[in-house]
Amino acid sequence: MKKYIGYAGMMCLLASSVTSCTDTATEKKEAEEVHNPASQTIPEEAKDLIGRWDLTVDKEGKEAPSWLEIKLSGFSTLVGYYVGDSGSSRPVSHIKLENGKFSFSIPPQWEGGEGDFTIEGELVGGQLKGTVTSNKGNKFDFTGVKAPYLVRTGEAQWGTPIELFNGKDLTGWKTSEGENYWHVEDGILINDKAGANLITEQKFEDFKLIAEFRYAEGGNSGIYLRGRYEVQIEDSPKDRHPGSLYFGGVYGFLSPNEMVAAGPNEWNRYEITLRGRLVTIVANGKTIISNQEIPGITGGALDSKEGEPGPIYLQGDHTGVEFRKITIIPAK
Repeated sequence: MKKYIGYAGMMCLLASSVTSCTDTATEKKEAEEVHNPASQTIPEEAKDLIGRWDLTVDKEGKEAPSWLEIKLSGFSTLVGYYVGDSGSSRPVSHIKLENGKFSFSIPPQWEGGEGDFTIEGELVGGQLKGTVTSNKGNKFDFTGVKAPYLVRTGEAQWGTPIELFNGKDLTGWKTSEGENYWHVEDGILINDKAGANLITEQKFEDFKLIAEFRYAEGGNSGIYLRGRYEVQIEDSPKDRHPGSLYFGGVYGFLSPNEMVAAGPNEWNRYEITLRGRLVTIVANGKTIISNQEIPGITGGALDSKEGEPGPIYLQGDHTGVEFRKITIIPAK
């Protein structure tokens, strides 16, 4: 009898083990299936919020551009990225969604001070409406529309080159608010020190841009494509790991694959191709960003109207910088 009981016990254990293994295998298979981002089930209350949004903030009657991306992480957690009217893209670790209203907090960046910024909003008639409350207690309303995809098809056809800088004066350019320190000497376009930005009067959609520039030690400037996407000009040490805030990066979004700056007081050259959202940057003869998507506007953008043509603008509100060539080849 003991022998039969022992056999029965062993059979039960074996059966239990087989069942357990089968259950484990099934669970593993199910886990692999639900972990596939392509087959994620988006929560019903979040599906219309997920995506990229071009925001316009009302700052005491003045429009300030911003940008927000809302993404699904895992089963139900919303995360994202936020760009204010200055600074770089900031990660958002958790976007709360309750009763149709979303909210999140982010620490200050270049604004300084203590405490967080709070962004709250909701979807109203297909648009976002909400408020931004700064860490100093200032509260501003915003509206948001879905950002366009800007997909291009077929091969690009390029037109006739246009010399944006004529080597003589500022014809074809205008300045932003602030003291103007831009002038031309001996065929060189010079910004002496922090002041106004320089903006082309003409607007462009897709193009190739060639710029030759020089900065001093500690220099910091940039070239804004369509007035919305900054390609960084900075005196970045050559032994620093590449980053989106350094020389050749699309500020806060895209990092170059290597540091190829010629250094301060030397002439550098950018060859930039922008088609839709896709950008290729050749710096000093090396391709450092190849056909990569720019997700959204960068801090300092003129506006958030990504579906429209925009100017080329040179950042003048940081440090001095010099240009000897600025040529654009628009797409036909």
